[in-house]
Amino acid sequence: MSDSIRFILNGEDITLSNLRPTETLLDFLRLQRRLTGTKEGCAEGDCGACTVLVGRLIDGGLHYESVNACIRFVGSLHATHVVTVEHLAAQNGTLHPVQQAMVDCHGSQCGFCTPGFVMSLYGLWLTTEKPCRAQIEKSLQGNLCRCTGYEPIVKAAEQVSQKRPSALFDPLEKTRADIIARLWAMQGGDTIEIAEGEDRLIVPNSVAALAQVMAEEPNATVVAGSTDVGLWVTKQMRRLNPVVFINHLTDLQKITVEDTGLTIGAGASYSRAFTVIAEKIPALANLINRIGGEQVRNMGTIGGNIANGSPIGDSPPPLIALGATVKLRSAAGTRSLPLEDFFIDYGKQDRNPGEFVESILVPYPADDVHFAVYKITKRRDEDITAVLGAFHLKLDDAGNVTDIRIAFGGMAGTPKRARTVEAELVGKPWTEATVTAVRPAFDADYKPLTDWRASAEYRQLTAKNLLLRFYLETAGAPQELKRFAAEEA
Repeated sequence: MSDSIRFILNGEDITLSNLRPTETLLDFLRLQRRLTGTKEGCAEGDCGACTVLVGRLIDGGLHYESVNACIRFVGSLHATHVVTVEHLAAQNGTLHPVQQAMVDCHGSQCGFCTPGFVMSLYGLWLTTEKPCRAQIEKSLQGNLCRCTGYEPIVKAAEQVSQKRPSALFDPLEKTRADIIARLWAMQGGDTIEIAEGEDRLIVPNSVAALAQVMAEEPNATVVAGSTDVGLWVTKQMRRLNPVVFINHLTDLQKITVEDTGLTIGAGASYSRAFTVIAEKIPALANLINRIGGEQVRNMGTIGGNIANGSPIGDSPPPLIALGATVKLRSAAGTRSLPLEDFFIDYGKQDRNPGEFVESILVPYPADDVHFAVYKITKRRDEDITAVLGAFHLKLDDAGNVTDIRIAFGGMAGTPKRARTVEAELVGKPWTEATVTAVRPAFDADYKPLTDWRASAEYRQLTAKNLLLRFYLETAGAPQELKRFAAEEA
């Protein structure tokens, strides 16, 4: 058993053996290291002012991702390279090309959000040589500009990609081999446990060790991406003890492509899973593009979204509509069950003491199946979901419904299927008249609540209208879709 976390901060090796399990990277940088270029904004991973890069060895290579330091716990950083905005400029003060482009294009006014924008653009600069405008905008989804306006910032990204200097200027490229060697030396080793008073954090060195830890500590909080758990600390001031960090366990991040579906490790982030999902299940990839910003997708995991059991979690409804299966593991072994059966009630899942989500098996939609996902929010790129509907439909040669699965989030205490609606549709012709006739059946399936996201009446009407939208899309009715979109707006 080891008693310290080790990582690299910019160019310095850091060893911590006295650490609270819920200490955020933002607090560590600003309060302990006085690296105040990383700003404190929303404290919930929405504004991007705290953006830094975190590098990790993956498949033998060193990969950097933008993350929100405000909800990233220091305990999750073992064997990583943390890069802040202070590391970009040369020792003589010469700005990095990304920083200089922000100056040249007048991409900063008050300057508060600028370091976060710089780090997001730097992450894009490292991974994409000539990004198109859509790629630039996607990289900035998690950064909120308060006064400058986004156009000068986008122009800065375009400028730096057109006038790309030698990579030897870049501090990460110059030291890449050295950083890789130092991170390799930190890899492996024993399970880490750090105790400070009553607080404990644990970093298991394998999935088997995780199972043993959970057998001994069934009430421990397991943290993968912390995009949800982080807010328990920064917004709800909850005390979590002990905390078990698992984002370094590569066995939980594997994505296996099989003939009938994908097996996605519970620790795989949205970003890591995106490419294969986009190839195999494009509609699901479109949804992933609307889950938070780039920083949230780099941190958040599909398995964590399921394990938390939130009634507005984005991934469960489409996975339920696809017929996904969740695999649970404990020290006693493994068991699998349909994902829809995993959710029992609000805040309650079918998970025995000591069990954790290990993977999710997601079947591919068949070639003759219609599959669609719709996420409804106040703004397109907002992470707060009011209603999310997923539809999986199969028709016979005569155009009659032979099978349909409809699942919604935001309509009940758990992600839930519209079984009454499904039953009334099966065997009927897939027509607008049929879809209109079953609208009252939604009232039997769902009794939504009113909260700050949306009213119960809005949610119920939206769910009914999404079924109509799905019909119009599958029926290939462009004029009706235009009319519906206008009415929806």
